Amino acid sequence: MQFSERRNTTRWIIIAVSFIIILLILWNTYAFFQIFKTEERQKMLLWAKAQSTLLTSDLETYNPELNLFIFEHNKTIPILLTNSKDSVMDGINIDTEVLKDSIQLKKMLKQFKNENEPIKITYDETDYRLLYYGNSSLLNKLKYYPLALISIIVLFGGLVYNFYKSTKMATQNKLWAGMAKETAHQIGTPLSSLIGWLEIMKADNVDETTVSEIEKDIVRLQTITDRFSKIGSEPILAEVDIIKETEESFDYLKSRFSKQVEFSFKAPTYPIEINLNSALHSWTIENLVKNAIDAMKGRGKLDVVILEDARFVKIRVSDTGKGIPKNQFKQIFEPGFTTKKRGWGLGLSLTKRIVEEYHNGKIRVLSSEVGKGTCIQVSFKKLD
Repeated sequence: MQFSERRNTTRWIIIAVSFIIILLILWNTYAFFQIFKTEERQKMLLWAKAQSTLLTSDLETYNPELNLFIFEHNKTIPILLTNSKDSVMDGINIDTEVLKDSIQLKKMLKQFKNENEPIKITYDETDYRLLYYGNSSLLNKLKYYPLALISIIVLFGGLVYNFYKSTKMATQNKLWAGMAKETAHQIGTPLSSLIGWLEIMKADNVDETTVSEIEKDIVRLQTITDRFSKIGSEPILAEVDIIKETEESFDYLKSRFSKQVEFSFKAPTYPIEINLNSALHSWTIENLVKNAIDAMKGRGKLDVVILEDARFVKIRVSDTGKGIPKNQFKQIFEPGFTTKKRGWGLGLSLTKRIVEEYHNGKIRVLSSEVGKGTCIQVSFKKLD
C-alpha cells in the first residue's frame, strides 16, 4: 500500500512539474511576442518619421542617405498608406496582385487595423496620411508557435499514455494468464480424485444414469482445465468439423439449463472443416449461450444458426432478451464492461480474444433491438 501511494505521489509530481514547464514556455513565448511587436512598432514610427521628413524638409535639412537607409531597411513588415479617407495610396512589401485587387486590398486593410494601431503621418495642418502595417512573417510564426508547441506536447502525451496503457495491459494479461494456469493446476488435483471415485462407483454398480451424468461433468471439468491451461499460450489448431464441435457444446448446455429456455439449432447437414481449437471453440459457444440466457433472465428463445458463403463460416447466436443499445455494440466486448449486478465482465472480451486473436476470426453484434433481443455473429475463414 505504501509503495502504491508513493508511486501515485510521484506521478502527480511529474504531472505538476510538466504543467509548470508548459506554462513557463507559453509565458516566455508571449513575452518574446510582445518584445518583437514593440520593436516592429518602433520601426514603423521611425519609417513614418522618415516619410514625413521626406515631404516636409527643405533641401538644407534633408538627409537622403538616412531616409533611404530607413526605407530600404524594412523588407519584412507589410505597409499600406492611406489618405485621411482611408483610401489606399501605396503599399510596401505587398504582393502586386493584391494591390491590383480592390477586394483583397480592403480585406488586408481590415486585417492590419485589427493587428496594429495606425500611425498618423502629418504633412501640414490640413493634410495627413495613415500608415497601416501588419505583423511580419517572423511575428506571425511566433504567434502560432504556442499552438504548435501545445499540439506536439499533446501528441507526445498521447504516445506516452498509449505506451503506458499498453504496458499496463500487457502486465495484466500476464497476470491473468498466470492466474488461469494456476487455476488449471489447482483444479487438476481434485479432478484426479473425482475420476478415481467415478471408477469406484462403476465397480459398485451404481445407477448407470447417475454415473453417466457425473462422467459428463468430469469430462466438462477436464475441458475447463484444458481451456485455462491454454490462456496466454499459442493454441494448437487442427482441421475439425465446426458443425459437430458447435453442436456438441450446444447439446451439453441445452441439457443443463431451465426448460423455460426454448433451444433451437440449425446447420448444414454436411461437415464444414476449418482450423480450430476444440476446447477454446466450446468456450466461445458456452460464453455466447450463457450471455444470451442471462440477457433473457432464464426465459425465452435461443437460436444457434450456422451459415456459410464462399469464404466464411458464420455462427449466429440469437436471443429474445433485453437487447443492447447501438452505442454499446463495441463496448460489450471490452474487459470489465457488464450490465449485470454480478460478474467481472470478462466473458465476451475473452470470447473476442479467442475468436480474433487465436482463430483469426471476427465477432460482432449483427443486430439488436432494446426489449426484443440480440444476434451476435462469429465468422471464421474457410479452408482454401
